[in-house]
Amino acid sequence: MAASLTRISYSSAFTFSASKTAVFSSSLFASSIKVPTFSSLTVKPLCSTFAPHAAHAISFTTHATSTPASVLDTSTKTFHGLCYVVGDNIDTDQIIPAEYLTLVPSNPAEYEKLGSYALIGLPSSYATRFIEPNETKTKYSIVIGGANFGCGSSREHAPVALGAAGAKAVVAESYARIFFRNSVATGEVYPLESEARICEECKTGDVVTIELGESRLINHSTGKEYKLKSIGDAGPVIEAGGIFAYARKTGMIPSQSN
Repeated sequence: MAASLTRISYSSAFTFSASKTAVFSSSLFASSIKVPTFSSLTVKPLCSTFAPHAAHAISFTTHATSTPASVLDTSTKTFHGLCYVVGDNIDTDQIIPAEYLTLVPSNPAEYEKLGSYALIGLPSSYATRFIEPNETKTKYSIVIGGANFGCGSSREHAPVALGAAGAKAVVAESYARIFFRNSVATGEVYPLESEARICEECKTGDVVTIELGESRLINHSTGKEYKLKSIGDAGPVIEAGGIFAYARKTGMIPSQSN
């Protein structure tokens, strides 16, 4: 594109003189104030050719994302073991009391110790304890609960403590939303929802199997089967070990080795 540019050279001479007399009269304006004069404007045309820079193609290179089948596929995932049954409204203070929140899960020794206190806040009405005295791991790999499991504070230590104790999954009628989210984000336990009130049909010590691909819980002690709600897209995140591990394994963020 060509455009004509105009350079304007402007010069002016401004002359002003005024009487020092502070009397405002007709004679003052007539004789003491001179009208300023300006020199004429000089306009010089300047022809110039304006050529914009040639457009350069901009290319974006995105990191290729990989989705390993071993990370994403939970269709054959199963859990088998003894279940531990609790009731409704099991809150985070019962799962892991606040006095143990000083333990740092990223420290392996403290992570194990944190697990040894899992569900220690349950009332004495639970005669069978989740973890036996002087033990750090539980023999119950599956926790079965009622409604509103994990209510209370937003502490991530709750699912971490269950996972550190050796629990693999929790099956509840419903969850407090923050507990569900923390379970997925940390990748410690699978928070599975039941379509029936399983906590009233199973008892602590029953042998059960969870089949994620079939969304099913089988109680081998009673011979009954129960339909579970699908874990959906949260399954691969938990299987990877949490949200950050999932992002690294699928190429969303650089791996720690890079």
